[in-house]
Amino acid sequence: MDESKPLKVRLTFSVILVGVSLLFAAVVTDHWAVLSPKVEEYNATCEAAHFGLWRLCTKRIFMQEQGPKEKGCGPISLPGEHNCSYFKHFTPGQSSEIFEVTTQKEYSISAAAIAIFSVGFAIIGTICVLLSFRKKKDYLLKPASMFYTFAGLCIIISVEVMRQSVKRMIDSEETVWIEYSYSWSFACACASFVLLFICGITLLLIALPRFPQNPWETCMDAEPEH
Repeated sequence: MDESKPLKVRLTFSVILVGVSLLFAAVVTDHWAVLSPKVEEYNATCEAAHFGLWRLCTKRIFMQEQGPKEKGCGPISLPGEHNCSYFKHFTPGQSSEIFEVTTQKEYSISAAAIAIFSVGFAIIGTICVLLSFRKKKDYLLKPASMFYTFAGLCIIISVEVMRQSVKRMIDSEETVWIEYSYSWSFACACASFVLLFICGITLLLIALPRFPQNPWETCMDAEPEH
């Protein structure tokens, strides 16, 4: 029996908890992407936006003259009047002009739904690992590793759906947004994918029975013939 197995499981689980924390941070925050329109005149206000899976936040920023390479409104960190609202397709009483286009609505709903599946898989995997600690049932580590791997795959799919949504939004002639950038919530989602996917596979390898290092181990473990 591998005496270092419990230590390996705990170390891997510690890294997984970091990935789960990043996953939750990405899902609940509103800084997946930042959008800005073209600035036609300076010494006036312009409206930049940042959004996540559930909400859109706009900020009116007073713009002074920028450098030759800067054409958009922002950066979003500048002070200004801040307003957030949930997407209309999640709360019918709210309106969000940026996501009125049907394709954008479908992308937004898909990204949010897949992210919820990712959170669900991560929660179930954590429950399995905790039960394996409490009751010494190592067989629960195998399904836990698969749940974490699925959670990582789901969140990276959600990231790709969001990326396609932003790209289509910028390319559309129906919007005023000309510049975009991905923010820290997007980075959290990507980092959580890396940690959950890699550590999920690592946990599975740890949970698998140890292969014999030489043929004599298999022969000595065999039952004697009668």
